[in-house]
Amino acid sequence: MKLKVEEAVLEGLRTGEWKEGERLPSVRVMAERLGVHRLTVLKAYSRLEEERVLESRYRSGYYVRNRESGVGLPAGGQEGHWAYAARPGYRNRSRLSDIHSFPVMYRMSEALLDPTLLPNRFLASHAKEVLDRHPMVLSTYSTVMGDLALREAMAEYFRVRHGIEATAEEIMVTSGSQQAIDLVSRALVKRGDKVLIERPTYSPAIDLFQQQGIRMLPVDLTPEGYDLGRIEELMRVEKPRMFYLNPTFHNPTGYTVPTVQRKALIELAERYSCILVEDDVYHDLYFDKPPPPPMFYYDTEGYVVYIRSYSKYIAPGLRMSMLIARPSVMEAIRPIKALADAGTPVLAQKIFHSFFFSHRMQEHIEKLRLAVRLRKEAMEHAFEHSGWKWRSPEGGLNLWIQLPKEISAEQLLARSLELSAAFVPGSICDPFGEMDDWIRISYSLLGEKSIAEGVERLLEAAESLPSRNSN
Repeated sequence: MKLKVEEAVLEGLRTGEWKEGERLPSVRVMAERLGVHRLTVLKAYSRLEEERVLESRYRSGYYVRNRESGVGLPAGGQEGHWAYAARPGYRNRSRLSDIHSFPVMYRMSEALLDPTLLPNRFLASHAKEVLDRHPMVLSTYSTVMGDLALREAMAEYFRVRHGIEATAEEIMVTSGSQQAIDLVSRALVKRGDKVLIERPTYSPAIDLFQQQGIRMLPVDLTPEGYDLGRIEELMRVEKPRMFYLNPTFHNPTGYTVPTVQRKALIELAERYSCILVEDDVYHDLYFDKPPPPPMFYYDTEGYVVYIRSYSKYIAPGLRMSMLIARPSVMEAIRPIKALADAGTPVLAQKIFHSFFFSHRMQEHIEKLRLAVRLRKEAMEHAFEHSGWKWRSPEGGLNLWIQLPKEISAEQLLARSLELSAAFVPGSICDPFGEMDDWIRISYSLLGEKSIAEGVERLLEAAESLPSRNSN
């Protein structure tokens, strides 16, 4: 569909429908003209801007680039890409990645730390020291499970910090939590199997399960937690193979499941032989008091697989996560990791080991909590008079905001992208594809001034939308 839009624009340039310096139809008008979604048009316009065919002007739209500024229309009226005959045969998607691909000024769709909040020179010095101490580190592979010294250090860390008893052989180093989710789902679930999944949830998990042909059984998550009666009914009747959940500073909602429910879920998992896959990304990013212990802490029978990611706030460029599982489950995961990459790069592991356990980094995590909290409060202040609703999170990097009923999140996103501001619509976090009156907006990547400006553009976009009730 995106190619259809690009071809229509290029054909209009060739026939003279739009000349140099002229404004193209708005995203809405072009979408109606071609019978496609607004996001499809916006992505095509953005692609043509990257190819220097078009240029965007703030609050004005897209224009045909003048020749003196470098027109990207190929000479002789030919398109700039050879029409290769090969086709992939299958359509894969990552909707969150699609949103991230737009080159906007206010990137409120990305739950990442502002790089300036990290001690980058300190990290660089550690990287140099690692190369000095391990001169052959670039000349060898890691083991499939990961660097033994790191896994032993992490086993001791989990024991002291969380009371979790796990050996080095029960810890696998992965390249971020996204890889860990992929490994676990491919190891434990096959096409046609059923899994429980929260509603809403981390959107790439939905895309991943759909791609693997897994049948999802959504379970609503509220500020109070889950409906345990509903979960038990689904486990008893549907017999899901696993339950993917994010119980601590949940993405996208920020909710935290209480301890009593964590214990009850483990009892249900044991009763109905359902593996619980606990994705814990923001555990250390709390604002007042620490969250409850991970569910893995309460598990005595090996039904919890614990994914602890550090790629959000400990050197994100290293993409480091730990996957913990008891031997009977790890035996199924290990061959999948071997097939995926034969082991996370050993240099990244050595740098992480040196950096994470340094006194400076452990102190810096305390400072990060304060910095992220101030940005959360800045965003909440910017929305204070909007009439939009949210529950202030006690940790994490996101606000989960309910829009007024007359506003569609998908339409708001299309208009916001035109104003160079991005967020995540609730529909892509919903296994049913609904929740079009919710948005996830991240406060961690922008400074406080940019947060105010980005929210201002978002509210401006909302003001310009026609009401759903007017259609």
